[in-house]
Order: sequence, then structure tokens, then C-alpha cells
Amino acid sequence: MDQLALLFALLLGAVVTVPVGQRLGLPPPVLMTLAGIVLAFLPFVPNVELPPEFILPLLLPPLLYAAVQRTSWRQFTANVRPILLLAVALVFVTTAAVAAVAHTVVPGLPIAAAVALGALVAPPDPVAATAVAGSLGLPRRLVSILEGEGLFNDVTAIVLYHVAIAAAVTGTFSWPVAAGELVLSAVVALAVGLALGWLSNKLMGMLGDATLQIGLTMMVPFVSYVLAEELKGSGVLAVLVTALFLAEHGADADDVMGRLAGNTFWQIVDTLVTGVAFGLIGLELHNVFGTADGREWQMIGWGAAVVAVVVGVRLLWLLPATWLAKRLHTLRDIDEEIPVSWRETVVMWWSGMRGVASVALALAIPLKTQDGAGFPGREEIIFIAFSVILGTLVVQGLTLPWLVQRLGVRADTDTERKLEHGLAIRVAKAAKRRLREIEEVEELPEDVSERLLRGAYEMGARISPEIVDDERREWFAKRVDRMRTIQRIQREMMSAARHEVLAARSEPGADPEIVDRVLRHLDVRSLR
Repeated sequence: MDQLALLFALLLGAVVTVPVGQRLGLPPPVLMTLAGIVLAFLPFVPNVELPPEFILPLLLPPLLYAAVQRTSWRQFTANVRPILLLAVALVFVTTAAVAAVAHTVVPGLPIAAAVALGALVAPPDPVAATAVAGSLGLPRRLVSILEGEGLFNDVTAIVLYHVAIAAAVTGTFSWPVAAGELVLSAVVALAVGLALGWLSNKLMGMLGDATLQIGLTMMVPFVSYVLAEELKGSGVLAVLVTALFLAEHGADADDVMGRLAGNTFWQIVDTLVTGVAFGLIGLELHNVFGTADGREWQMIGWGAAVVAVVVGVRLLWLLPATWLAKRLHTLRDIDEEIPVSWRETVVMWWSGMRGVASVALALAIPLKTQDGAGFPGREEIIFIAFSVILGTLVVQGLTLPWLVQRLGVRADTDTERKLEHGLAIRVAKAAKRRLREIEEVEELPEDVSERLLRGAYEMGARISPEIVDDERREWFAKRVDRMRTIQRIQREMMSAARHEVLAARSEPGADPEIVDRVLRHLDVRSLR
């Protein structure tokens, strides 16, 4: 098996583990990691050969961009305090604690290299956390906090990581210089992210075609990352800003096909890249053990100590941070999303799994320093980092469903139904309002007007049947059943039509382009 065959095996595994995980009740990222571990110990599977400098630019931009599609600028601004407490403060605290312990227990590990280790294991992985937590029926506010924490803690940790790596490579470090680099990195990233977001939004309007627009969005995160890095900025923050700008300003309410196709495309990218990334975690285990060189038990002890620090610091920080956020929330805010009980805080604590960002940063550690010597403690750092990743991802990922069930943490379905009900009313009112505006300038037959008005009412009722009063609810239920019967028969009729068109494709004299054009017409009509 060569490297290309291994890549396709990981891509296949990324697809297969999704339905397998659903059947077994296990998170797909955990299954992919375990599959990678199994592959790593098969004699015919080669070691992964991926240059460290390519890890971050290839893996992080698409994963971050896809993750931002599930959030919004409003959600970020509403939760800025919890995000700052978790994504910024907790990353700094975890980095400092891990660096202190690693510098103490690992003989000869310089403080700069220890800080690099602390930075790369500090950020919980948003992909792993949301993939696990999102399928457990947790309260939406918890998932939102985990997503926000995951996005912004990567930014903080990666900036710290780069500063520490630069200090270890050059052998010099200055607090004023480091602080200046942090500020410059953030300013450059914001400028690049906003500029590229604005330019991409304009280009999408010019392109028009959904296929070209999706092609542009595929390139945007990579361009944003690389451009920011070239200008000495934070590539991760630039991607985040660009994605948030496009999510806020790039949405066209009437571009139905583009939105459906774009969402599908990024779900596919998210699934494949996530699968490959977690598969690489398992595959790299073979290389990691190869660096132990007879010190396996000693290095496992170091890894266990760092795992204990990472997990313990998160709990010790979350307890007072959550209390403080609650106090501030009670005094000033009404829409901030925070844990409302100790059970939710415990779930948040146990959801702090490490994953893609940590493995990418570990593998991206340079091989040599500026003077040509080997990077100090590189093998030890990678071994400890993978101990933390496997310890948190596998153990916490496999036990989180059990913990959630034991604590009885569930989504607030009443609140979700209330929000859905409010949106359904707004949908019906907006449709009716537009109908009245049209009637003011056009003369519609009375039966057509009544039918359109009823359609506007039913549009909202299909979203939330509760908006229908008790007297009409039974009538509406019968009408819905009748419409479902009609739609079912229509689907079967359209299916017969599509089969006939596809059969014509193989007939003598058939033009595949014309056949595909007719088939697309039928597909679009079926979608509508």
C-alpha cells in the first residue's frame, strides 16, 4: 500500500464510520481514531509521510470554515464573555500549567518547548466536541458554547504556539516582542479576513452560478489562511473572520439551489477532512511509539501527568468561571448562553476533548532549530501530545454519552418549540404581508387570493402546527394528510418520469447533454 492508497482508505473510512457510529451509538471521530490505530499496526500499511509545514494549511482552513457555517456573528457577540473566559483565559491557564509540569518532569526540556507543548494541547477540539455532543440531544446553549470555545481557542492557542516555537528555534525570547507579535498577528488577521470576506462577497454576486460560487468558497479559506500567514498574521483568525463575514453578509434568501448545494458541499468536506484528520491521529501512533526508544513506560508516565493537568485544570477553571458568568448574566444579560446547572458544567468539562488542532500542531513542530540542531524534545513533545489526544478523545469520547445519560442533561425542547413557533408566526405574517402588497397593485381573482392567503397560513402551520387554533387543527391535520398522499403519488410519478429519461440516455441517437438538461428540470421540480 502506498501513500495515495492510504489516503483513499482514510477517505473511505470517513464515510463508513458515520453510519456505523450511528448504529453503535459511538462518535465517528472516535471510531476513525480507533480505525487509524488498527491500520497503524498492520505490516503492509506505510508510515504517513506528510511534511510538517503542510499540516496546518491543509487541515485547519476547511474545518474552521465548515464549523463557522453552524454559528453566527450574533451568537458570538451574545456569548463574548463565556468565549473570553473559555477560549482565551482557559487556554493561557492550561498552557502555563502544562508547561510548568512538562518542564519539571521531562529532563532537559527547555521552557520554550514546554510552552509549545502546553499551547498545542490546550485547545479542546470543536470538531470532536460538537460531533459527540451534537448527537446526544444536549441543550443548544451548551453546543453553542462548545462551538464558540472551539473556534476561538484554536486562534489563541495557535498564536501562543507560534511564539513559543519561534523562541525555541531562535533561542531568544522577549516579552515586549512577543506581545507586539500577538497584537500585530491579530490586526493583520482581522484586516485580511475582512478584506477577503468583502471581496469574496462581491465576486459571488458577479459569478451568479451556484457551481462557481461553491468553487470560490472552497478556495477562500485556504487563500485567507495563507495570505495572513505570509503577512505575519494569524491564519486561523483570518479564516474565522472571513467565514463570519460571508455568513453574515453573503446570504441570498432567494438563492435556494445555491444554499442547498453549498450546505451539502461543506457537509461533505467537513466529513471527509475530519475523517482523514482523526485517522491520521491513529496512524501516527505507530511513529510516536517508534520514538520512545525503550523509554515507553517513562514517557507514558509523562503523558499521564500532562493528561491529569489538562483535565484537572479545565474542571478547576470551569467551576468558578461558570459561577462568575452566571453572576454577570443575572446582573446584565438576557440572551447569553451559559450552563445553568452543575450538571451542565460537568458535561462541558468532560467535553474538552483534544483532536485535529492538537495533532496538526504536534506534527508541525520543526525538525531543526536555527543553528541546525534538532528541535529540543521534539520526540517527547509529540509522544506526550498524542497521549493527551488519545486519553481525552477516546476515553472522554466513549464515556460522554454515558455521563450525559447519568446526569440527565437534555435539550430544552419547550424553548426550542417556542422559538420554532415564533418563527412560524413570522413566516406566515411575512407571506401574508407580501400578498397584501401585491394585491394593492394587481387585481387578483377572489378564489386565487383566498387560495394564496390559505397557503401563507399553511406555510407557517407546516413549521409549527401549534399556530392553528383548536377548531381548525383537526381540519388542518386532514388537509396535511391529503397533501402528503398527493405528494407521495407525485413523487412516484416523478420517479417514473426520471427512470424513463435515464433509460433514453442509452438509446441510439440520444444526446447525453439534452438528457441531463431534462433530468435536471425534473430534479429541480421534485425539489420544489
